[in-house]
Amino acid sequence: MTRMYHYATVSKALDQLNEKGFTFDFNLNSDMIKKNPEKFEIVHVYRYEGNSDPGDEAVVYGIKSISGKKGVYVAGFSADSDQETVKFLSDLSIKGR
Repeated sequence: MTRMYHYATVSKALDQLNEKGFTFDFNLNSDMIKKNPEKFEIVHVYRYEGNSDPGDEAVVYGIKSISGKKGVYVAGFSADSDQETVKFLSDLSIKGR
């Protein structure tokens, strides 16, 4: 079951997830998810929308692997974010519903 949370900032969401043991950085290791998406589950989703600039929008995912590794992935909506990984995560979250 995916839980949706709202925090004031992305860093606040990351702090909260870190306290829950989500310490692995999937942004630096996104190939793990791309190669084996069936081994991962999104357990927390935090959507942050910038008040004035749509470029400030981001989604923070709390992700857990079947082996128990817990980490985060921060997806921005700017042109330079990794759209391939964002699609994988989107597919993962839809599959989990």
